[in-house]
Formats: sequence, structure tokens, C-alpha cells
Amino acid sequence: MSDKEELIKEKLEFSGLFDFKSFYKYAHSWLDDEGYGVTEKKYAEKLSGNSRDITVEWSISKEISDYFKIIMLFEFEVSELIDVEVEIDKKKKKMNKGKVTIEIKAALVKDPESKWETSPFLRLMRDFYNKYVIPGRLEAMRDKVIEDVKELKEQLKSFLELTGKRG
Repeated sequence: MSDKEELIKEKLEFSGLFDFKSFYKYAHSWLDDEGYGVTEKKYAEKLSGNSRDITVEWSISKEISDYFKIIMLFEFEVSELIDVEVEIDKKKKKMNKGKVTIEIKAALVKDPESKWETSPFLRLMRDFYNKYVIPGRLEAMRDKVIEDVKELKEQLKSFLELTGKRG
């Protein structure tokens, strides 16, 4: 069994004007650009009058090497989403208004394919390897996971604030 170390959990909340379709694409393309694979585990939409509630869950992963892998769980909920028409630069544009809650959890996985799990000796060697051979590299990988999650959160926050202010 691979060794999974939960490292960070970030939350972002936003309420106001934004373009849901563009936001969804932006989040997905940012992850693609950074080399992450994204699998949509859940997409649920519930209608209530003229508003919608949307729940999206992504499973995200990126192999750093044959020994390290970053995994994330990205959940976002959009509530009370309504379509609105706003004027931007004297042109009418369709946007959305609602509340967005995003939660990102990330972990570093060591030995994701469990190659070092085939015997007690290899497990002992893996522990020795982690503790004495690569502690600096291990810390750098932890920092990378935390840095990527914080950067993703900041990019999404900036996107929401910029599109909200233009509306």
C-alpha cells in the first residue's frame, strides 16, 4: 500500500457576479496547464425556481516521479445561481450571480504503485530511504504540494473577483 500524507486543506468562498461556465473552464485549464490530470467524479445540478445549485467534485493527480505523486480532491458548490444580464463597456453580457464555496484537499503519495510493498525487506528499505536518503527531497515535495494548492486558490479567487468587478 502506498504511503499517503495529507498536507493541506484550503477553502474559498465568494458571493456575487461571475461567469460560471468561464470559471469552470478556467479552473480546469489551470490544472491542465500545470500538468494535472482531472477526473470529474460528480456533477449535480438542482433546479429551484429560477435558481440552480451545482455541486462539482474533481479527483486530481500529478506524477512528479516514479516515487512521488500529488493527489487532490477539489469540490465546489455553487448555490442560488441565477442568470443575470449586465452591461460591460456599454455591451450587454450574460453572467451569473450566486455563492461559490470551494474546498481543496491535497496529499503527497510516496510509492504510488506500491513497488516497495512486495516484501518486508523492501518496506524496511523504503522507510530507510525516506528517513535517511531523501529527507530534503521529501520536504521539497511537501512544499510543492502546498504551493500548488495555494496558487490554485489564489488564481481562482482572482478570477472570481475580477469577473465580479467587471459586472
